[in-house]
Amino acid sequence: MAEEGRITGYFVLACVVGSLGGSLFGYDLGVSGGVTSMDDFLKEFFPRVYSRKQARLHETDYCKYDDQVLTLFTSALYLAGLAATFMAAPVTRRRGRRASIMLAAASFFCGGAVNAAATTVGMLIAGRILLGVGIGFGNQAVPLYLSEIAPARIRGAVNQLFQLTTCLGIVIADVINYFTARIHPWGWRLSLGLACVPAALMLAGGACLPETPSSLVERGRVEEARRVLERIRGTRGVEGEVEGLVAAAAAAAGEDAWRNLVRRENRGQLVVGAVGIPAFQQLSGMNSILFYAPVIFQSVGFGSGAALYSAIITGSMLVLGALVSMAVVDRVGRRVLFLQAGAQMILSMGVVAVTLALKLGRGEELSRGLAAVLVVAVCTFVAAYGWSWGPLGWLVPSEIFPLETRSAGQSLVVCVNLFFTAAIAQGFLASLCHLRWGVFLLFAALVLLMTCFVFFLLPETKRLPIDDVSRLFAQHWFWRRFALPPQPPLTSKAPSPSPA
Repeated sequence: MAEEGRITGYFVLACVVGSLGGSLFGYDLGVSGGVTSMDDFLKEFFPRVYSRKQARLHETDYCKYDDQVLTLFTSALYLAGLAATFMAAPVTRRRGRRASIMLAAASFFCGGAVNAAATTVGMLIAGRILLGVGIGFGNQAVPLYLSEIAPARIRGAVNQLFQLTTCLGIVIADVINYFTARIHPWGWRLSLGLACVPAALMLAGGACLPETPSSLVERGRVEEARRVLERIRGTRGVEGEVEGLVAAAAAAAGEDAWRNLVRRENRGQLVVGAVGIPAFQQLSGMNSILFYAPVIFQSVGFGSGAALYSAIITGSMLVLGALVSMAVVDRVGRRVLFLQAGAQMILSMGVVAVTLALKLGRGEELSRGLAAVLVVAVCTFVAAYGWSWGPLGWLVPSEIFPLETRSAGQSLVVCVNLFFTAAIAQGFLASLCHLRWGVFLLFAALVLLMTCFVFFLLPETKRLPIDDVSRLFAQHWFWRRFALPPQPPLTSKAPSPSPA
């Protein structure tokens, strides 16, 4: 199916407003770690942690922040998001991607306001739950929205706007934390309350968003889908694309998305897209660094200001990685980025582990040179993640499911992602305390495992129309034994690129 048209202003507006959903996710990733390292916040809500921190202020100690209630402040959001994604699936399918995006923005706005006004730990957790509902809806709908509205030739770059705005949200949060940490005693309130800003922008811009043509066709509104396509493509020559969407919707009509998701012919998409990729995206260890970069750097001997400054540097590397990925993903493909970055991430985690093993835990402060090595190693890891597992962890799942399973598949992606996000958020500081530098070797081993997973099990998906991508699994050397029934035998028609 040949695509016609050009990049219109209306298409750009839809992409920018839709991708703001990533900024909600990113801002919270960045802000929570910085806030939990602020003395004013700890004194008000977690005085025991503050006392422990003060008592060991001049020691290099892995256990300064090991407190399960404190980590619940971070992980509660992701547990709530996990539950919310099950509510998001039927809304996204029956009411459209735009409705879920609007609900995400409203919930996130309320959560930011509650957290800024919190006077008890209970209020903090309640605000985090509201934020989590927003993330559950936003992470379910935004990657789908961007993939479905984009032409195939630039779908990878467009989908990665979600990751780019996520990264920008992290950097903005780190910069805000750096300055609000100097505002006593309420700077932390400003950090948490400013989460309302991207949510408000998204609510306001949502009134201008078109629904995706795939969603409109899925709900029987074919003529409206045609008008939307004509407007976002800037041409009337969209008949072929409309016919493809109608055919995909007809195949999905009357089907139960969740039941279809576990059918034999969808086994590859289920294992790769809905389980493997979102789980490994978190098990890479990246979110541990995003959540706790200031805490990590303080724990290994950096001062409070230096720790927040180092977090800004790592966040900036994540933005750089996202820009690199957007520039090359539709040319070199998904697999090349996954595999190259895997090798770089393994090496970086090894350097971090060796540096900490040699010098920390003996009452010594890191020298200026070793501190620089540590920051460079973390930045190298973050940059590699930024052009691979960060953006591709959302792009690939959003494009490999057929229409009849797409909303359910994306819900499961978000569910698995947030489950492992919550587990890492809740368990990392305890792991850092007990495993010490060994936790980084564990992450290196997991990155090796996930790189092998991609090499053997993921077909290349670049530049294919979104409703053709799922056919790759029927021809993949491994998944074809599950995707097709024993009779009739597999034929050679419609060949597609070899995955390996």
